[in-house]
Amino acid sequence: MKFDDYRISPKIKAELKKLGFNKPTDIQFKAIQPILNGEDVLAIAQTGTGKTAAFVIPILEQLDSKLRKKKVEGISCLVLVPTRELAIQILDVFKTIGKDLNVVCSSIHGGVEQDPQIKQLNKGVDILVATPGRMFDLVSQGHLDMKKLEFLVLDEADHMLDLGFIKDIQDLLKHIPKKRQTLFFSATITKKIKTLAYSLVQNAIRIQISPNNPVAKNIDHAVAFIEMDDKRFFLENVLKEYPESKFVVFVRTKIRAERVMAAMKRVEVSTEFLHGGVEQKERFEILDRFRKGENKVLVTTDVAARGIDIPDVDYVINYDLPDVPENYVHRVGRTGRGNKRGQALAFCSEEEKLFLTEIEEYTGEDIEHYDIPKGEYFDIIADSEDASHNWKKLIREDNDFNGTEEEW
Repeated sequence: MKFDDYRISPKIKAELKKLGFNKPTDIQFKAIQPILNGEDVLAIAQTGTGKTAAFVIPILEQLDSKLRKKKVEGISCLVLVPTRELAIQILDVFKTIGKDLNVVCSSIHGGVEQDPQIKQLNKGVDILVATPGRMFDLVSQGHLDMKKLEFLVLDEADHMLDLGFIKDIQDLLKHIPKKRQTLFFSATITKKIKTLAYSLVQNAIRIQISPNNPVAKNIDHAVAFIEMDDKRFFLENVLKEYPESKFVVFVRTKIRAERVMAAMKRVEVSTEFLHGGVEQKERFEILDRFRKGENKVLVTTDVAARGIDIPDVDYVINYDLPDVPENYVHRVGRTGRGNKRGQALAFCSEEEKLFLTEIEEYTGEDIEHYDIPKGEYFDIIADSEDASHNWKKLIREDNDFNGTEEEW
């Protein structure tokens, strides 16, 4: 089935064609028609499967059709998400696909002044993408009217529970109509997720896209065994080998992100870092530059592991292995989005081998091992431009040294 076969607006089809979307992904194929039919949907699907468009397309179609007949006062659709970055991203998808429709889309989230958001709400908004904190701030201040809400979407519901938003979600029910269409999307399913989901949906169509291996089938991923102090040399090697490619490099802590960026600066590789300590306005600017390709290397903590959809990421590098196995899946899912292929490589030091074992148990398969011959390993270190931190290059440049590599 192709998007042309759906009974949706020609304007939506035209935008999908411009974006290069011809055939729906599995989650889109299973979700779009039930949503168009007015069904509640409970969908479990791994990252990178096209969940956002699975609800954006049918919601835009239904609201545009209604709004052409009669303008509705108040919010018609609320999309609740766990993070500010995800709110901005989903809003962008609504605006892009619905560019020529009679639908007004906006977002509210923390980290920025609320006055511009209130002004937009007063002008009238049909589709609102929101984070729970800012949403309840504006509800309590009387700026947000959801009495005529027709669609409620919870995206990345498992992440919202992880962040402690369950009470906020339950409190939301006091402010919205009982008669509504509810769409619930989550990457994982647990007892808590089930309890929350079934308190929100009614007679929902259940969709589960979860192969035995939670890593998407269009992502090729491998691990290389590299000692902790040598990782910067191997990252430099990969980045310089593919200077036109777009990389997301994951590290475990804020300090590591800053140190890796400093190490790449010493060897004249342009990077930017992203972590929870970066001001919100700057985070948006960094992500925007990365999306546009103005910067091709983003070093980040797990703040960018979930929900953030950056097109055309060629490679994910797990510079540090995550200590939570599930985060490995979310990290590598930043590449190979939708129907595109992606590449991911993990650097595993001796002290991280336990993490690797836990990740392989979680994914249900042994990750391919990329073996680096000893000679090549030392050559990569020797070829680094970071002479001040490269003991091997310093030795080679010492005119008084007459030894062999075997003696090092």
